[in-house]
Amino acid sequence: MKVLIDADGCPVVDIAIRLCRQHGVSCVLLCDTAHEFYRDGAQTLVFDKGADSVDFAIVGRVCPGDIVITQDYGLASMCLARTAKVLHQDGWEYTQYNIDALLLARHESRKHRAAGGRTKGPKKRTDGQNQAFAAGLQKLLHG
Repeated sequence: MKVLIDADGCPVVDIAIRLCRQHGVSCVLLCDTAHEFYRDGAQTLVFDKGADSVDFAIVGRVCPGDIVITQDYGLASMCLARTAKVLHQDGWEYTQYNIDALLLARHESRKHRAAGGRTKGPKKRTDGQNQAFAAGLQKLLHG
């Protein structure tokens, strides 16, 4: 098992690395050249900046039972199809039971914005979200 992190803009990288280190699990950060960064305790893979280059790199590397951390519903769907466990940065798990509704909500929001509508952006990240993420990742690492 390894943990793959869609690291572009991911606010929980340090938490994930710490927990992976505690559990002796390999942690891989995947990012593009616009967000390139390195952390002790994790391998970093950098890809060309481009439409979904990091997403496709993750899908190409994920194996059954791996854990993927992402906020991207499309990437989550592809990783679930490869029988990976997928965790949102807020600590909830993507599953076969919630992914279709999430993808539909994303589609409807895009249609709304394309028609000139507005949607709210994300709220400021809280300590509670970080704690929920840590608990969610702990649960998956304990298997």
